[in-house]
Amino acid sequence: QFLRRQQVLQLYRGILRALRHVPAEEDRRYLKDWAREEFRRNKDATEEDAIRMMITQGNMQLRELQRTLKLAKS
Repeated sequence: QFLRRQQVLQLYRGILRALRHVPAEEDRRYLKDWAREEFRRNKDATEEDAIRMMITQGNMQLRELQRTLKLAKS
């Protein structure tokens, strides 16, 4: 449980860090609110498989966001 919590916090921080690079303030605020709401909505999840799946999906979305931001810069 402790390790899962660390993974979730690491994912959340990674998303917030990536969102700093979103150029438009309005988009950045929207995405930040969306991420915060997603984490809040799932904070009471207890089923190990479901948590693992959410972490995996979150990491995939983070990588996609990072890739998109990198492409937008070039």
